[in-house]
Amino acid sequence: MTNNLDKNIIEFIKKQQVLSLSTAVDNRPYSCNCFYAYDSKNNWLICTSEHETKHIQDLKLNNYVSGTIYRVKKLSGVVAGIQFNGYMREAKDGEFQRAKKVFYSRYPHLVGNKAPLWIIDLTFIKFTHNKLLGFGKKLVWQKENTQ
Repeated sequence: MTNNLDKNIIEFIKKQQVLSLSTAVDNRPYSCNCFYAYDSKNNWLICTSEHETKHIQDLKLNNYVSGTIYRVKKLSGVVAGIQFNGYMREAKDGEFQRAKKVFYSRYPHLVGNKAPLWIIDLTFIKFTHNKLLGFGKKLVWQKENTQ
């Protein structure tokens, strides 16, 4: 567990499958959805996407991203999710081997996928869960020594 990330946040992230990702270039935001896997050892979100996509093209100019992960269940009155910031990069060399192991162990049916793997190195998380934490309460985590 890196930088004392609360176990409730880790458990929540591990249970979900889709994140919304936002990039911004020249004051023009763009958002998309991606399947992801979570690497708790490195505190990475790992996803796959083609180089030609808009969000990956945006990374060439600004690799600082934001996003959300939220629980999708029947309407129950429970609000649960995270907002995050981080730096996103293509997984290369030793990082690629780790990312590949984590991502494809979660999604074995995608093993033949040729799209690159991408790492979001998390720098900030705000966790909301009104049933677990109470209404209006949040857990906030900030990475030490961010870029």
